[in-house]
Amino acid sequence: MIVVSNREIAENIFEMTLQGKIVQEITAPGQFLHIKPSSQPMPLLRRPISICNSNKQNNELTIIYRTEGEGTTLLSQRKENDSVDVLGPLGNGFSLEETKQEETALIVGGGVGVPPLYSLALALVERGVKVTTVLGFADAASVFYENRFKEAGDVYVSTIDGSAGNKGLVTDVIDRESLQFNRLYACGPTPMLKALEENYPNVQGSLSLEERMGCGIGACFACVCHTQNDPDGTEYRKVCSDGPVFPWREVVL
Repeated sequence: MIVVSNREIAENIFEMTLQGKIVQEITAPGQFLHIKPSSQPMPLLRRPISICNSNKQNNELTIIYRTEGEGTTLLSQRKENDSVDVLGPLGNGFSLEETKQEETALIVGGGVGVPPLYSLALALVERGVKVTTVLGFADAASVFYENRFKEAGDVYVSTIDGSAGNKGLVTDVIDRESLQFNRLYACGPTPMLKALEENYPNVQGSLSLEERMGCGIGACFACVCHTQNDPDGTEYRKVCSDGPVFPWREVVL
């Protein structure tokens, strides 16, 4: 794919727009790309990065990533018109088939788990679902896409240090605002997902896992996780090819 733009939108958070025909193959919000961060042989492994949004008319999609190591740092150095080696779209995204008009969906994102939820929010609104979003970040410098999510409905922001929005965790905001909902969709750090499952064990919805991957297509078994019905047995799911989106309480977090 070809880089259309690549810019820092928050502290160490970059938004990259890519153009290519594979945009036409995106079937659901929550799918991801497996990106080779450099044209050089090293680093060897690709980086899985969720698709934030897409525009099939322009053959463009947007990804958002945080620079944490060598791979993502190299990716942040890509310039307009550079070519990027991409596998995708990969994985299974959020299913919207069971949603009904006038239902309320609560979307909860944490850190770099926020991006795949943006296209989900827009898709839910298109189906007539009322959307409320809670976004959690470490601090004010890390906040991004608050205004973009307001296109879909009410938005609450929480930060750990209280430098923006509500001080505390996303679960604190949900409790404090007494948010009511029919379905819950989430992506973010595993402790955040665990807290949501503990607080809302019987809710309908799904969650997206962030996981290190080898191949990204289900061949290397580097990203397997057990199911909650068989936590220590032989039943498992591969995050890359069975997920990254799973029904609520299907996999062990």
